[in-house]
Amino acid sequence: MDRNVGVLDAGSRATGAPSVVSSLLRGAGLVLAGSAFVAVCAHVAVPLWFTPVPVTMQPFAAILLGLLLGPRLAAGTMLAYLAEGAAGLPVFTPHGLGGIAQLLGPTGGYLLSYPVVAPFVSLLWRAGARNFSRGLIAAGAGSLITLAMGAIWFGMWTHTAPTVVLSHAVLPFLPGDVLKVCAAAGIAVGVSRLRRQNG
Repeated sequence: MDRNVGVLDAGSRATGAPSVVSSLLRGAGLVLAGSAFVAVCAHVAVPLWFTPVPVTMQPFAAILLGLLLGPRLAAGTMLAYLAEGAAGLPVFTPHGLGGIAQLLGPTGGYLLSYPVVAPFVSLLWRAGARNFSRGLIAAGAGSLITLAMGAIWFGMWTHTAPTVVLSHAVLPFLPGDVLKVCAAAGIAVGVSRLRRQNG
């Protein structure tokens, strides 16, 4: 009896090892694919003449990945993205200095918000029914965090008055962020339905 149990345990360990490896490889693949998606969105950018902060699709990418990935994978993806940018890879918006200088420059607060925003959005999305209303709440909260951290960092970096910070780092981006939030919530609901249909 003991011998048979030992054989079963050994078999379980043997079959369990490949599943752990495949899970790790899948996670690593999702992180790399997610960070590449953020990089592509970063290059969809429009500079504004009155502020060093461009309009980009990065916030949309961070919110969407938060809705689609679990909290750990979402955080890991954003950290990988920032590490790639800090190492000098061309993953940040081209309207900047690039590398660590861009990460620590006047727009750095937006970038540094992503490892906070993505897992936070993921947790909110998974805390209840995954419908469009919850998607809007989760994505909207993530967008507000990005704007708040970006504005605070921008104000500290430029030493400008709060009214200037609002007009240069928050207000110009609100209309676009509303569209990004709605789009991310809609995509997340659609993906959630597909997952339920496919079991």
